[in-house]
Amino acid sequence: MLHSGHVAFFEEASRLGDLYVGIGSDSTVFALKGRKTINTEQERLYMVKSLKAVKEAFVNTGSGLLDFEEEVKRLKPDVFFVNEDGASPDKERFCYEQGVEYVVSKRIPHGQLPARSTTSLRQECKIPYRIDLAGGWLDQPYVSKHYAGPVITICIEPDYEFNDRSGMATSSRKKAIEMWQTEIPMGDKIQLAKTLFCFENPPGTSVISGSQDALGIVMPGLNRLDYDNDYWPQKVTTVLDEDILTWIENHLYLIPLQPRKVGYDVLANTNINETNAQKLSIAANDTWNTILNKDIENFATAFSASFEAQITMFPNMVDNVILRSLEKYKKEALGWKLSGAGGGGYFILVAKEPHLRTGMKIKIRK
Repeated sequence: MLHSGHVAFFEEASRLGDLYVGIGSDSTVFALKGRKTINTEQERLYMVKSLKAVKEAFVNTGSGLLDFEEEVKRLKPDVFFVNEDGASPDKERFCYEQGVEYVVSKRIPHGQLPARSTTSLRQECKIPYRIDLAGGWLDQPYVSKHYAGPVITICIEPDYEFNDRSGMATSSRKKAIEMWQTEIPMGDKIQLAKTLFCFENPPGTSVISGSQDALGIVMPGLNRLDYDNDYWPQKVTTVLDEDILTWIENHLYLIPLQPRKVGYDVLANTNINETNAQKLSIAANDTWNTILNKDIENFATAFSASFEAQITMFPNMVDNVILRSLEKYKKEALGWKLSGAGGGGYFILVAKEPHLRTGMKIKIRK
């Protein structure tokens, strides 16, 4: 869906030299996004080729996030230019290996025009996503029975076309879309979240999706969900303070990763016990308190500690590729975690200043 944001992106890139544009094939977009394209690859190619900023355009012949590998090897460009929501460690690593400069745009609109994204133009769905900042897995009784504790979530506006299987409650969001179509309805948010939770987990469900997903989608703002050996939290605490939510937005960045491998079992090789559950609970409590105090240094420490506690209990959340990629960002960020177990999601990074060299900013539903 060509819009002014694309044109501004192409114009920015063309200032660096002759611009060659590779677009994803219909099959690649479907594999990454989980839906068919509005315009076919040939329609998209025709429109991109018609722009004066573009010297040449083509459909990438590969698949996945690195569908452009053969085209880059053939063209041998000086610069690889990508939007912040399309940047990834795998792309940067590939460019480094090919001796190509890697440049990330920052979505600057042209002149006084409003910022545009394909998601905002689609207007197909305003149902938000959910990020768990700390304590994830405590919403499962087989974890919280060892030690009670909170899960800390934020409700994220769908400003970007977030990747499917991203660890941002996408499966619960699909159920919400199935039930409510385009928007969370009016009414008691707790009751709506219970309805979504029950709809996603009907009687006979073998693997129960945690209620932090349903609550994190339905409840706006920042939420603390306290669990104690039950699927539903004993207490829900919501923060809608503008200063606190803006503070979070200014210090979090998302870096997209490759989709998770088919058949990946995150629940294999677990190490769940009282000691490890307690570490996760303590880190989540610390994360909550440091957010309320807007203490960036200690927030970053607690944020990372929660992630370390998670992967201690669930080592299959990460693999060597993910850990190697994360090492690079540890040099830029104060804190870090992974949204999607086993990949397929995003690195979530904490930065001290409201600026990071690469990464997507978020918008919390208020």
